[in-house]
Formats: sequence, structure tokens, C-alpha cells
Amino acid sequence: MDLSSRLFANRCWLARYYCHCFGKSRGGIEAISAPIGKTSGLILATVCYLAVGPLFATPRTATVSFEVGIAPLTGTGEFPLLIYSVIYFALVVLISLYPGKLLDNVGHILAPIKIVALAILGVAAVLWPAGSPIPAIETYREIPFSNGFVNGYLTMDTLAAMVFGIVIVNAARSRGVEASSLLTRYAMWAGLIAGLGLTLVYLSLFKLGEGSGTLVPTAENGAVILHAYVQNIFGNYGSFFLALLIFVACMVTAVGLTCACSEFFSRYLPLSYRALVLILGTFSMLVSNMGLSHLIKFSIPVLTAIYPPCIALILLSFTIRWWNNCTRILAPAMSISLLFGILDAIKVSEYLSHLLPEWAKHLPLADQGLAWLLPTLLTIVVCAIYDRIVGGVKLPKYEVQTEEK
Repeated sequence: MDLSSRLFANRCWLARYYCHCFGKSRGGIEAISAPIGKTSGLILATVCYLAVGPLFATPRTATVSFEVGIAPLTGTGEFPLLIYSVIYFALVVLISLYPGKLLDNVGHILAPIKIVALAILGVAAVLWPAGSPIPAIETYREIPFSNGFVNGYLTMDTLAAMVFGIVIVNAARSRGVEASSLLTRYAMWAGLIAGLGLTLVYLSLFKLGEGSGTLVPTAENGAVILHAYVQNIFGNYGSFFLALLIFVACMVTAVGLTCACSEFFSRYLPLSYRALVLILGTFSMLVSNMGLSHLIKFSIPVLTAIYPPCIALILLSFTIRWWNNCTRILAPAMSISLLFGILDAIKVSEYLSHLLPEWAKHLPLADQGLAWLLPTLLTIVVCAIYDRIVGGVKLPKYEVQTEEK
């Protein structure tokens, strides 16, 4: 078997393992993180749910929809955002308490509209730029890849994939698909389609931002530039449609996040699902009043700390069958990546950067926000050598053998 076939077979095995774990567990991420231990896995799952839930992602759905649709009319003052967030999260809580078939029905209508609207926006950004290209800022001229990589933490796509990967499996199961091979196939196709779609969306946004920065030279975030571009190209009707589209899309996302987080925490806390919906909705409303720009600044250090171990877990998951005992590799690698990720987080924090030890500023790739990368790779190499020397059982006891149905 050549190398490419071995890699493909390994990925198929991993996908089958994930699908089986997703189907057997109600949370999904706890099963993925099984090699690092039950307690550590639960902590990781909790942090991920909090990040993509009430701390960052859910409040940001309100601030983004406000910045795009409401702020151009009312201004960006604190009072308009407060009124909007109260109404917004009252609707989120109400729908989350009694979801029923509403999300499915809205999704059947909303998804095609969003795809068409994004396609129109992407084509317009390429064919009708609003201005001449502007030069990149200094950091993106010097180290564009690492800056783009680290700033990509803000999308929280990786955390969301870890938390909500089970949604794909459950969607397939709800349609009567039970065989692990079919679940694997559909999960892989869903991932490929989503990846291609996101690539096209981000490329079009790159093009839009490149030629639209002159419209709002003092913009603090991308939402302002996006609204300015749509207003410039499509006029008031385009701005109204964009505001409505963003509102509905953010609302559905917020409801999904609130439902998922409430369901997860209800399994571990002495609180009912409905009580958690009210608590998480209220907390998200309060956090959203920080405003989009402040929310982004606050989230950067936290995401900088937790992203490295998540990246290590995902990438090393593709190598599980290479080791005699994968816990020997995953646990140390994730620990080291978290430790150095915390150092990176302290560095980018406005309030804690003065606490960073002087030696930490001179670590390899520290100036690029990737101080965790080389120590993690070195840890993997050392642990891999140790695993080969010690040996052991090829398949650890927590791994599950799947059977075709």
C-alpha cells in the first residue's frame, strides 16, 4: 500500500471512529478527546462550548447584526445597542425554549437565500470594486501567513467544528442513515462542501476589503466596511436586504448555539434545560453590550490560549493508529501547546502583556504569535520515540470497534 493510500485509509478509519463516538455519545467532543482522559476531555468540551456560546460567538451574533443593520440608522451608541440586544435575545430565548420545527422550516428558506446572496455579493466584489486597492498594513506585509493564521482564531471555526460535528451525524441519522460507512461518507462530503464554500466566501471578502477600505478609512471592524460597500454598490435597498439577511442568519445561529450549550450543560449541572436557556441568553445579552470591537479585543487572548491544544488534538487525531498508545503523544503535546499558548495570550493582551517574562518574548516565532508551535513539535517527536521504545497495546482500551449494519 503506497503512502497516499495509507493516509486515505487512516482518515477513513478516523472518520468511522468519530462517527461511532458521535453516535454513541450525546456531546461528541467528549468522545473525540477520550485519549487525554475523561476529566481533561470534559474541561476541553466546557471551554469550547463556552467560547462558541455565551462568552464570544453568541454575543457576537447580536453585535454583528447590530453593526450591519441598525447602527447605520441609530448610531453606535450604548443605548441603541442595549435596546436592540434586549429584543434580540428575548427572541433567541423564546425560540430556544420552544424550538419545535421552526429552525428546520426557516433553514429550508434561509439557506438558499443566503447562498444566493453570498454568491451575488462575491461576484459583485470581484466585478465592481468600490475603489482602488489599498496597501496592506505593515504586519501583513512582513509576516502575512502567521498574521492571517492567528487572526483566523477569531472565526472560531475549529472550535465550532469540534463542538457541533455531531450535528452532521445526527442529521444523517434523522434521515435513516445508520451504517458507519455511510455516516463517514456524508460527513466527509459535508466537510468538503463547507470547506469549499468558506474558501469562496473568504476570497470574495478579501477582494471586497481590498477595494473598499477607502470608503471608511476609520472603520474599526469589517462589518462597517461591508455595509459601506453594499450601500455604495446596491443603494438603500441592498443595505436593507443585507441587514435583514444578517439579522435572520445571526438569529438562527444564536438559537442553535443557545440550544446546544443549554443541552450540554444540563447534563452536568443541577439546572434544567429551560433554566439554562434563560441564564445563557441573559448572560449573552450582557456580554454583547461590550460592542463588537471590544468583544473582539477581549476574545483574542482567550482564543490565542485555547486554540493551540485544539489544533494539536485535531491534527494528531489523524495519526492515532500510528502509535502504540496515542495518549502518550496527545496528552503531552496538548499540555505543552496550552502552556505556550498561554504565553502567546499574555503577550497579545492589553492588560497582561506587562506580566510576560522577558525570556518569553524571545522564543522562536513568538513575534508571530506562534511560540507554541516548535515546542509542541519537539514534544511530539520526543514522545513518539518514547512510544516506540516502550511499546504496548496497539489499540487502547477506550477505542471502539465499529461494525457495519
